[in-house]
Formats: sequence, C-alpha cells, structure tokens
Amino acid sequence: MTTTNRNPKVDELFAKSKTWHEEMSRLRELVLGTELTEEVKWGQPCYTLADANVLIIHGFKEYCALLFFKGALMKDPKGLLIQQTKNVQAGRQMRFTSLDEIKPAVVKAYLKEAIAVEKSGAKVEMKKTEDFEMPAEFARSLKQLPALKDAFEALTPGRQRAYLLHFAGAKQSKTREARIEKCVPMILDGIGLNDIK
Repeated sequence: MTTTNRNPKVDELFAKSKTWHEEMSRLRELVLGTELTEEVKWGQPCYTLADANVLIIHGFKEYCALLFFKGALMKDPKGLLIQQTKNVQAGRQMRFTSLDEIKPAVVKAYLKEAIAVEKSGAKVEMKKTEDFEMPAEFARSLKQLPALKDAFEALTPGRQRAYLLHFAGAKQSKTREARIEKCVPMILDGIGLNDIK
C-alpha cells in the first residue's frame, strides 16, 4: 500500500527549512512511498502507522536524519543505525550529510524493516527508573528532606529519569550539588525538568 497524501503542514515546514532542504525532501519522498501517514509532531515531519510513531525526519547542524522510534529492534545489516547518546534506549538515527549519501534502495529497506517492527507489536524493553544512577549528592538530599523524597517519588518515571540523568551528567560533585539545589523547588512543585520552556 502506498500513500501520496502529502500533509500541507509538512509542506510548510519544508518551505521554512534553511538547511538540508534537498536531502530532507528526498527522504520525505521515499517515506511517502510507504503506507505510513505523514503528520507533524514536535515540530518535525513524523510518520505513523495506526497512530503509532514509526519515524521522524529531522535536521541538525552537521547532518539530517531519519530517526526510527524502535530502531533498537531493527535489523541493521549495513551498520547505519546510530544511537544518539548512551541514554537513548529505543531510537536510532540513519544520518546523511549529502544528497549523494541517500541511496533509495537502502533507505527503502530500512523503512520496510521499521514498518515490519511496528506491525510485529514488538516493544523496546526500557530500563526502569531504579536502574539509572542515583548520584550520591541527590540521595543525601532525599534523605535530608523527606518532602523532596515524596515529591520526587510522585513524579512520573520519565520526569524522574530526566532529573537523574541531568544530575549524573555533571562530572564534578560541586556541579551536581548546584544542579540539585536549582531543581529542588521544581521537584517540590511537581514540575519536570523539561516542563519549563
């Protein structure tokens, strides 16, 4: 099944793009040749199957990419899928730095694989919040302030993980302590690290 339904909102996004216009347009045409539905989510062209996110097309300073939401489950015979950071659990990117790098047969094979993974119903087994590193400085703060411990435990698992990653990302204890001190009021108010723009 093929769709040629171009979403006008994606047309608008592409008209405004200043970088990677040709490359992202080529990727879009390849994705439109599948059964995926074109939408806009997170300000990016997003492609879904039965309302499940399969991939997005996005651009960065040095490259543009297809981000496969369940890329960790995909076969990667050519070794093209990249884990953006060590903390990304499910998504994998296929990156491009020029139009010449976009090989239609290869991209189509990866698109077919992503659709097959979604249709299979397979789920990426995500690490639980308790599997993430708890910096000693934050553990001390939770012990010293029972209200902070209660507020932190009341946050959603995703918000808890965001804070833990933020705190653990600092190399020096002094920096971790400063980050924690800054975030305590937000945690007490039930606000996630990424909730404030």
